[in-house]
Amino acid sequence: MTQDGKWLLKYNEVVAFIENNKRNPSKHDDERGLYLNWIKHNKKLYAAGELKLDRVERFKELLALMEDNKRKNQYA
Repeated sequence: MTQDGKWLLKYNEVVAFIENNKRNPSKHDDERGLYLNWIKHNKKLYAAGELKLDRVERFKELLALMEDNKRKNQYA
């Protein structure tokens, strides 16, 4: 699998997690903490202008989705 394929797979997993659970990944959940690390890494690349151009638009959509689910109570 190519690097682009792996990135897209992880992107789809993160989006599916947020949509299914109606919350952002937590650093306290071991398995989902990997999603948070992936998001943080890509935020750093985006801020530095090093994120590939074909990924920028998708990542902006992910950030918007995360903003919509910010500070949601998972038990509500």
